[in-house]
Amino acid sequence: MAFRLKLVPDHTTIDFFRWQWLTFGISALAMVASVLLVLIMGLNFGIDFKGGTSIRTESPNAFDVGTYRQALTALDLGDVSITEVFDPGFAADRHVAMIRIGTTDATGSVTPEELTRIETALKAADPQVTFASVESVGPKVSGELIKTAFYAVGAATFGIMVYIWLRFEWQFALGAVISLIHDVLLTVGIFSLFQLKFDLTTIAALLTTLGYSVNDTVVVFDRLRENLIKFKAMPLIDVMNLTVNETLSRTIMTAVTTALALGAMLIFGGDVIRGFVFAMLWGVFVGCYSTVYVAKNIVLWLGVKRDWGKKEDDGPAGTKFADVK
Repeated sequence: MAFRLKLVPDHTTIDFFRWQWLTFGISALAMVASVLLVLIMGLNFGIDFKGGTSIRTESPNAFDVGTYRQALTALDLGDVSITEVFDPGFAADRHVAMIRIGTTDATGSVTPEELTRIETALKAADPQVTFASVESVGPKVSGELIKTAFYAVGAATFGIMVYIWLRFEWQFALGAVISLIHDVLLTVGIFSLFQLKFDLTTIAALLTTLGYSVNDTVVVFDRLRENLIKFKAMPLIDVMNLTVNETLSRTIMTAVTTALALGAMLIFGGDVIRGFVFAMLWGVFVGCYSTVYVAKNIVLWLGVKRDWGKKEDDGPAGTKFADVK
């Protein structure tokens, strides 16, 4: 007989509502803590949102922040941030640094003459240093990018809410949206806590996480609707427990396979995409948690209709919009 790996038994009877107030309370506290972290610590905005110039340098010689900073101090460039970039994939003789120069004028970028002066100063400290990339974003553009990113996340969330409302009921839509807000806030909070770079790639990761999370939520909701038709006399809380147990294997298998791919990218993908991959990996975790412990709790507290599928000729179960594909 062929070997088949099972992460979850075929039949489970886990009571996901046993500690519902504790789990939901932890989620609520985590959301509040994330907001406070952003307000107190702020976000480590990348060059996309902050404006200025970002220079990526490479050298076979060992990197020293103090030497680089001393070389640039005499140039009077204003706000300068210098960090060393670590990556397991780098060779022993490859030392990478990221130099960020804050916005100093309306353009938000250094002039070609200033760039030449910077390169000359760094070569005086390390003759073998080279500029791998130079990126500049003006303050006006960065402000517009922040607003556009906010609109993108908001529009995606609103669109998901409308779809689920038409596909199921408004209670399902509200539960899904609150779970998505939970995922976004916790992701932004973790970036604020560890001061990870927050840029346009992070926004892309947030939007991808929303899609992943709502996909998992819709699968559970679809099975829930089927069970509501099948077990009309069963209490709603028992139907929900049954539903989550029936979809648990699919949820865990999807999360594990996604995490394996993201884990490989996190380790071997390089520092350029590390922020994006970390946001995705964290989003997979919180997305699974919110589906099980946030979205369904909201639906339970709001209640749902139990009279779906009364007649065989009624068409697909659900609302009058249930046939929306």
